Formats: sequence, C-alpha cells, structure tokens
Amino acid sequence: MAIAPTLQQYLTAENIQYEEIPHEPTMSSNRTAQACHISGDRLAKGVVLRYDGGYMLAVMPASHRIRLSELKTRLGQDVEMADETEIKQLFRDCAYGAVPAIGKCYGLDVIVDDSIEAQPEIYMEAGDHETLLHLSHAQFASLTANERHGRFSLHE
Repeated sequence: MAIAPTLQQYLTAENIQYEEIPHEPTMSSNRTAQACHISGDRLAKGVVLRYDGGYMLAVMPASHRIRLSELKTRLGQDVEMADETEIKQLFRDCAYGAVPAIGKCYGLDVIVDDSIEAQPEIYMEAGDHETLLHLSHAQFASLTANERHGRFSLHE
C-alpha cells in the first residue's frame, strides 16, 4: 500500500521533505521501531481521541503510553479513546491500526507531546504496516508548529 494518498498529498502541498522506509510487516509501533532498528523515542505514534463532540489526534513517542488523566486536566473531562470503528472512518485510506502522526490532513485537531519534539529526527507510520516516513526535526516541527503541545505521556 505504501504512503496513504491523503497524507502524501498533504506533505507535498506543505513542501515537506521525507524519506520512505520499507520494513517487514508489524502490528504495533514498538515492533515497528524494533524492526527498523530505531529508538521508540523517535517513532511518533498517533492516538485518536474523542474530544469535544469530535476527534483529536494525540501524538507521542511509540515508547510512551498516554496519560488520559493528564489530557483531561489539560483539555477538559470530555476526552476519551476513540474505538476502532471510529478510527477506520477517520483514516479511510490507511490500513487498520496504521494511523499517521499528522492529523491536520484528516481534519483533526492535534496535541503533540513535548517528548517527541526533543528528538533530532522523527519517524511515523505512512498509513500501512510496512512503510515508515523519516523526517528531520525541522520538517516535523514545521508540520506541528501551530498545534497544541504539552506533556501527557509516560515512558514505558
């Protein structure tokens, strides 16, 4: 499948430079990091949340787990995990569970965990379970510059 068309068009429109990295099929972000021999701290994963009558994408390192209580403190009590049916509806051109860490092109508000921004380079799912995108810190920062930021995850 490779890169999802929605994501590819958005990155092209935003003039974002990236490298596509093929890898063996994996079904979790931590396994993807292992398969690609990269730190889970550098692999951005997107977690879809129900928020304020709509949806939001929380972006954090694959090596971290979300602290929903922290997001509720930061955003309000109306935050919970989206279910698989909702995620599939939002990311129609992506394989099941292969959510890219860029939400704007899918019409989602985004909050980015500060810990992912400390990384010199970022990797993320391309919309399938066999392709990662590799971006420089500057390219990722330009994509997330106007998004919300904060600390809402813990290293596992």
